Amino acid sequence: MKVLMLNGSAHPAGTTYTALEEIGTILQQKGIEYEIFQMGGEAVRDCIGCKQCSDKGCVFDDDLVNKFIAKAKEADGFVFGTPVYYAHPSGRILSFLDRVFYSCGKVFAFKPGAAVAVARRGGTTASFDVLNKYFSISQMPTVGSTYWNMVHGLNGEDAKKDEEGMQTMRNIGRNMAWMLQCIAAGKESGIALPDTERASRTNFIR
Repeated sequence: MKVLMLNGSAHPAGTTYTALEEIGTILQQKGIEYEIFQMGGEAVRDCIGCKQCSDKGCVFDDDLVNKFIAKAKEADGFVFGTPVYYAHPSGRILSFLDRVFYSCGKVFAFKPGAAVAVARRGGTTASFDVLNKYFSISQMPTVGSTYWNMVHGLNGEDAKKDEEGMQTMRNIGRNMAWMLQCIAAGKESGIALPDTERASRTNFIR
């Protein structure tokens, strides 16, 4: 089993990365692989609703979106981590995830997901709420913890000093591992995934 994490920060080893690494440490202890996918600082296109998506993903192939989708197809669970900018996730991660889910949302169905927000001080719960919406629209079980999934700090060293925040990250790791193991046990027992209706696409109510 493998968990794919997305670092929505342009800083490769900052507070968001530190939070994700804390989750990964626990996953490894539970025998589960993890990878932190770095978005980096390169430009990310917005989704323009062009409806030119393919099995590969987005029609635009000049950034990392389709590389992430290829890895997502092989992953069993996900963690999306974002820094907080103006009480909101980074615009970069939202542009990235809009295109990922618009083009290949079915790839994520029935795979557990956790959102993590990192801030110097405020805006974490609002950012956490935004990222969770990707899970609910894609039939993804949501992984919680013992507090909202957040860490506070100005940099990676600060984040490590947030004892409750780090504890919350470790418990995300434990809960993610447990959920993945339960899903695997269900498959082995012959429990089928839910039937999904997709025929109705209501544009307005008369």
